[in-house]
Amino acid sequence: MGNPLSLCVVALDPLLEAGAVSALSGNRDIALVQPEEKADVAVVIFDRVDREELDLVAATGGGPHRPAVIVIASHMSAAEAADAINAGARGLLRRHEVDADRLARTVRTVAGGDCTVPPDLIDGLLDQSTETDPYPGVRGRGPDWGLDERERAVLRMVADGRETDEIAKELCYSPRTVTTVVRDITQRFRLRNRAHAVAYALRTGLL
Repeated sequence: MGNPLSLCVVALDPLLEAGAVSALSGNRDIALVQPEEKADVAVVIFDRVDREELDLVAATGGGPHRPAVIVIASHMSAAEAADAINAGARGLLRRHEVDADRLARTVRTVAGGDCTVPPDLIDGLLDQSTETDPYPGVRGRGPDWGLDERERAVLRMVADGRETDEIAKELCYSPRTVTTVVRDITQRFRLRNRAHAVAYALRTGLL
């Protein structure tokens, strides 16, 4: 076991903050710190995704220590999920889906550079992208633009927080193939890492 991950909890409602702190306080892999202190991960909690809340996400992730941000919201549509990712969130959870184990697992996922989104929100974002084109100027760039079915399948599972070995087993690929698919996506679109790839794909309607 390595050093525990440092984590802060940020909420507009003190009761929401207290609940998250309580859920995480017994986990020996996590060291809770104050919002103004250096943290590997920040958990931002609110009821609905609105402008004030999105500003809080952006300010938290863009602060001097630049922690990975997890958003926990009581209600979140596919469009609001895209807004949260665009504001800098790497992990998205709904409050009714959260327990101590799932929250701790999400903290480890985003701290490792990955991104996790509830599967139904990914499906909703995919449905939205077929109805409207938020980036009409970039469509039709030729055969290198977009994702093929294999890339979409892999990236959807990355977004769900699945590990490389899990993805390989479920899709009947080798772990090396999964790694190669993700690397090809990040290189093609000049992205930094897996989390950036998921956020970019969701934001631009590729996924």
